[in-house]
Amino acid sequence: MESIIVSAIPGIFYRKPSPEEDEFVKEGDRIKAGDVIGLVEVMKTYYEIKAEKEGIIDRFLVSNEEPINAGQEIAVIKEEK
Repeated sequence: MESIIVSAIPGIFYRKPSPEEDEFVKEGDRIKAGDVIGLVEVMKTYYEIKAEKEGIIDRFLVSNEEPINAGQEIAVIKEEK
C-alpha cells in the first residue's frame, strides 16, 4: 500500500536542511511517522514537511528547490505490513 505526502502550504521545496548538508531522506530510506522529509520556504521562513506514516520512501514527485503549491504531492511512501 502507498501513501502520499502533500504540502500544506505553497513555497519552495528543499530536500536538504542547508546547501552544504545531505538530504533529509533519500529514495529507499526507511522512515517513521514524524520524520522530516523536507522543508518548504515561504518568505524566508522554513516549515518542516513530516511523514505521517512509517514506511519506505518510494520516490519524490518534486525536485529540490522546486516551487510547489498547497496540496501538491511531494513524495510517495510504501507502507509495510
